[in-house]
Amino acid sequence: MSTDVNDKAAVEKRLWKEIDDARFGMLGLTNSSQHFQPMTAYAEPETGKIWFFSLKDTDLARAVENGEMAMFTIQSKDGDFQACIGGHLMQMRDHARVEKYWNPVVAAWYPEGKDDPRLTMLCLDVEDAALWISKGGPIRFAWEVARANITGQQPDMGDRANLDLH
Repeated sequence: MSTDVNDKAAVEKRLWKEIDDARFGMLGLTNSSQHFQPMTAYAEPETGKIWFFSLKDTDLARAVENGEMAMFTIQSKDGDFQACIGGHLMQMRDHARVEKYWNPVVAAWYPEGKDDPRLTMLCLDVEDAALWISKGGPIRFAWEVARANITGQQPDMGDRANLDLH
């Protein structure tokens, strides 16, 4: 899918679509020595937030003191889109979001169910994002690498965009 990186609305729309399509990414705090963790994202473009299920006693949830700076990274399934999304991460027990996003996959990770007192939600209030949008898939990739090796010029793999979402 081609996206004009000069069209902020199109880039933002693509970002939220890719988060929704990829669903999985790596989440972590920027001021922590903890490694980023794989998490399932539930995107809300209309609020500018991304929600994640967690337990209160996980390393990540325990490290969140409302408003910690965090990053969430994703890559599309076909590899033509990558993003690093920054914002403030908060921990909150939001019953409406638990109900909205609860599904059999989530239930498999939380066998005590929706009423588990340790269940919480992490909410990333998105502020900005850096996106890399590749062109043409694996054939284009191979062509660009071959061309670069012949010409000595770097491959043209696509475009980069930065979004300020606040």
